[in-house]
Amino acid sequence: MERIAAFEKVSFGQFCKDWQKNMGGSETDIRSIYDAIVLPQRATAGSAGYDFHAPCDISLAPGASLLIPTGIRAKIVSGYLLMLFPRSSLGFRYRMQLNNTVGIIDADYYGAENEGHIMCKITNDTNENKTLTIQAGQGMVQGIFVPFGITFDDEAEGKRTGGFGSTTEKRQ
Repeated sequence: MERIAAFEKVSFGQFCKDWQKNMGGSETDIRSIYDAIVLPQRATAGSAGYDFHAPCDISLAPGASLLIPTGIRAKIVSGYLLMLFPRSSLGFRYRMQLNNTVGIIDADYYGAENEGHIMCKITNDTNENKTLTIQAGQGMVQGIFVPFGITFDDEAEGKRTGGFGSTTEKRQ
C-alpha cells in the first residue's frame, strides 16, 4: 500500500470557533471534547475506510440534521482525495445520510482558511421512526482515499481559500 496522507487535529482555536457556531457550549466543555478527539483509523488491516469518531454523544430524531465539526483535517499528497461516506451500519439501521451524499476532501483543502477542518452534516433519514444515537467515540462516517486524474488540457491555477463552495468562485 502506498502511504499518501496523514490525519491531524485542527487547532483548538479553530475547533472551538466551529463548535460554538454549530453546537454551542462553553470553552471548558469544548476543550474536553477537543482533548478526547481520536484521529481516524482503520479497524482492520483489510479495511479501506478510516473511521471518523463522533466527538460527543449524538441523538437525532427522525428527519433531523446536524453539522458536526470533527476536529480533523487531512494532509493528502497531490493526485488523491478523501471521500467520506456514512458508516455502513448506521446507514443500514437508521438510513443515516450525509447531506452532500458523499463528502469530497481535496488535497488543497488542508491549507484553507479554516485549517481544512472536516465537517460532517448528517441526517437521520429513517423511514421506521427511529432516533439515531451515536455514542462519543463511536464511528460515524468513514473516509476512503482515492486517486484521481485530470484532462490533457487542464490548466487550473486557482488557489483555495475557503471550504464549502469556495472553488466555484474560481471558475466564474
